[in-house]
Amino acid sequence: MFHKEGYKIISIAFVLFLGINVASYVAIQNNEWQIAILSLTLVLLILILQFFRNPKRHTELNDKTIVAPVDGKVVVIEEVYEKEYFKDKRLQVSVFMSPINVHVTRHPINGKVAFSKYHPGKYLVAWHPKASEENERTTVVVKNNNTEILYRQIAGALAKRIVNYAEEGQEVIQGSDSGFIKFGSRVDVYLPLGTKIDVALDQKVKGGESIIALL
Repeated sequence: MFHKEGYKIISIAFVLFLGINVASYVAIQNNEWQIAILSLTLVLLILILQFFRNPKRHTELNDKTIVAPVDGKVVVIEEVYEKEYFKDKRLQVSVFMSPINVHVTRHPINGKVAFSKYHPGKYLVAWHPKASEENERTTVVVKNNNTEILYRQIAGALAKRIVNYAEEGQEVIQGSDSGFIKFGSRVDVYLPLGTKIDVALDQKVKGGESIIALL
């Protein structure tokens, strides 16, 4: 199953794959070169297909848990000052996605979208300290009776487009699609102080399934 954001790119990749290999078969009489071109284009096609995969996730809905918004590795757990929306101290948990991870962003809690904003910006590497403030990014806040959770999609050096589906006033379900980041990046989640973190640094998590914190 592939994400809708990849349909156009996958279609173009298939056309190029067929075109290049038909052309190599007609123009090149050397079997070794034909096999080399076929192998290279096949690897590139597989990489594109795996990047846009959208596996089904089974989220156990629970208003007292916060699920990982994306697949990847936990790279930051620290207390920070969040200055865009809360304007106070929060616990930040950041998940870094490599190009081979699933890049669907999912809502970490049930609730209503209280804030959603896109920021144009730079394309620093995703682990750069200034990436969360200077890179292209989207900020989304979901609110329910228990809490407000802010999560921020951040573009990286390879990510050139962030897709955000969250709209203010929209009711959302924990684990459902919130957006998509093309070709690698990270997502920061900002939690209230006192939240019990349920992951460790360098731990790998699954979006929509892994619990990262308990309220």
